[in-house]
Amino acid sequence: MSTGSILVVDDETKILNALGSALKGEGHEVVATSSPRDAQKLLAQRLFDVLIVDNLMPELTGLDLIRELVASAGPGDRPQILMMTAHATVESAIEAMKLGALDYLQKPFEIDELLVVVSRALDHQRLSTEHRYLISERDDEFNHYGIVGRSRRMQEVINTSQVVARTRSTVLITGETGTGKEMVARAIHFHSAQKEMPLIKVNCAAIPETLLESELFGHVRGAFTGAITSKKGKFALADGGTIFLDEIGTMSPTLQAKLLRVLQEREFEPLGSERSQKVDLRVIAATNRDLRQMVADGRFQEDLYYRLNVIPIHIPALRERREDIPVLVEHFIAKHSKRAGKRIDGLAPGVLEALQSADWPGNVRELENTVERAVVLSPTPIVSPDVVRMLGVATTAATGLPSLNLRQNLEWTERETVRRALESSGGVKKDAAEAMGISQRALSYYLAKHRVE
Repeated sequence: MSTGSILVVDDETKILNALGSALKGEGHEVVATSSPRDAQKLLAQRLFDVLIVDNLMPELTGLDLIRELVASAGPGDRPQILMMTAHATVESAIEAMKLGALDYLQKPFEIDELLVVVSRALDHQRLSTEHRYLISERDDEFNHYGIVGRSRRMQEVINTSQVVARTRSTVLITGETGTGKEMVARAIHFHSAQKEMPLIKVNCAAIPETLLESELFGHVRGAFTGAITSKKGKFALADGGTIFLDEIGTMSPTLQAKLLRVLQEREFEPLGSERSQKVDLRVIAATNRDLRQMVADGRFQEDLYYRLNVIPIHIPALRERREDIPVLVEHFIAKHSKRAGKRIDGLAPGVLEALQSADWPGNVRELENTVERAVVLSPTPIVSPDVVRMLGVATTAATGLPSLNLRQNLEWTERETVRRALESSGGVKKDAAEAMGISQRALSYYLAKHRVE
């Protein structure tokens, strides 16, 4: 039988001494106290494998002690919890198990029963510790989920994601289409303490507005025509884990109000139901729209924006971090040559420069698609400029240098002028338009044309 460290809390000295003696006789390290306040201090000072606590005590009940312990420490940082209770307070023991207690003992109980339950709790704690260790070993590298980037701005994204993964905070990821918002959301979830729980993804723009409420919150049988059975919504399926709401900016005002309630109260009502359902999950939202501007225009609820924007993560466009393109190309060549069963040794001179000079309005997604097509279509292990030109990326064959494409250069100049004017004006469109010598209407056109936020 495995042994461990056990904290016993009971205000009755006779019971405390009997339990301590029996547990020590089995080789366990036992710390006993009759004060729940002292127990709080002990739990803050050191780790125990098992906590055995009575419910009805002066100063603080056992249930209150468990509630505070669960709130202050994650599953991996707290002991297995066993509650002792009299028959009249079994409901409290059941509530303790809902909070995370492993089991309860109903007084009066036999010492042998105690020893069996403690042995099971120690085995559970050992398996839990080993499991967390294996998971941490497997996920040692944060970019295990495909986040690639050496630029300063991408390193900021990765570092922020690492920090927020250790919390339960709501995250708002912004960036243009194809920058990798879903990938960052996946990385946050799979490096969190809830990694073994579900990650449920919802593309709010892909589901008709009439169906999105049912998709998110579920419905009961008969809630509407065609609802012949009850259905769990995405929030219920994500309980205990993470829900990723992509394209959150497309959500209707009605659904925005219902989502705000979930974020505030952690509860919702399925369609057609009169009963609220509690959930405990992390919300990660993503958008390629300017939510702050949508709030100013009255198209997005201000309260919801601030509830979502607890931890903001902005992923820069690929054209703003061109130094990441070589490592991304190398990554995608390795990935897709393996998938295609082809040997690709590298790129001919000038090809990488051409890829770095391209505009990439579809960002990393477009770059990956281009590299995948080049891998599939290349007749030799070295991807030639001809293959890249065939895919729409211009190069000069004679020199291997990027072509002097007038339209591309003019568009780059337009975009950079707009971006720098916005930077110098602190994002105030009126001032940016005046600095450029154009109207605000014209500025809005260029912002939409070049997807500048």
